[in-house]
Amino acid sequence: MAVKIRLQRHGKKNFAFFHIVVADSRAPRDGKFIENLGSYNPNTNPATIVLNSERALAWLNVGAQPTLVARRLLSYEGVLLRKHLAEGVAKGALTQAQADEKFAAWKEEHDKKVAAKVSGLKNDAIAKAKAAKAAEAEVNEARAKAIAAKKAEAEAAAAAEQASEEAAEAPAETPAE
Repeated sequence: MAVKIRLQRHGKKNFAFFHIVVADSRAPRDGKFIENLGSYNPNTNPATIVLNSERALAWLNVGAQPTLVARRLLSYEGVLLRKHLAEGVAKGALTQAQADEKFAAWKEEHDKKVAAKVSGLKNDAIAKAKAAKAAEAEVNEARAKAIAAKKAEAEAAAAAEQASEEAAEAPAETPAE
């Protein structure tokens, strides 16, 4: 029986959510599976991956073959690196302590990259909000100037009309000598 680590699609149209499962390769995509290893949500930024890496590593060690997307997810979470380091320990190329140290260094660097991306996205959102607020203030200022100009024009027209009325009435009211 060929065993695959693959994704099961859930969620609604245009809003997919996936379960990472171990299944017989002959089973349908969303059908029967052997074990659920975790979930993958590509709708968040960065994508949310919840994975039982110990069980995934155990399945890889007994011959389960990941699909292309599952392989990328396992690599992103460091499961394939752990498998590679375990093979190096088995061959005697390095000790378990060295392998653990290498994995810890990789995990630390990986976590820093993810944190940098999250903070970058947050900073971009703050910058966009500030730019939108500044643009809104600029538009409001332009509207206020236009309203003030219109109001001043109306007041000038009213003052001119009042002055012309006073000028027309002034000669008629002059006293006769």
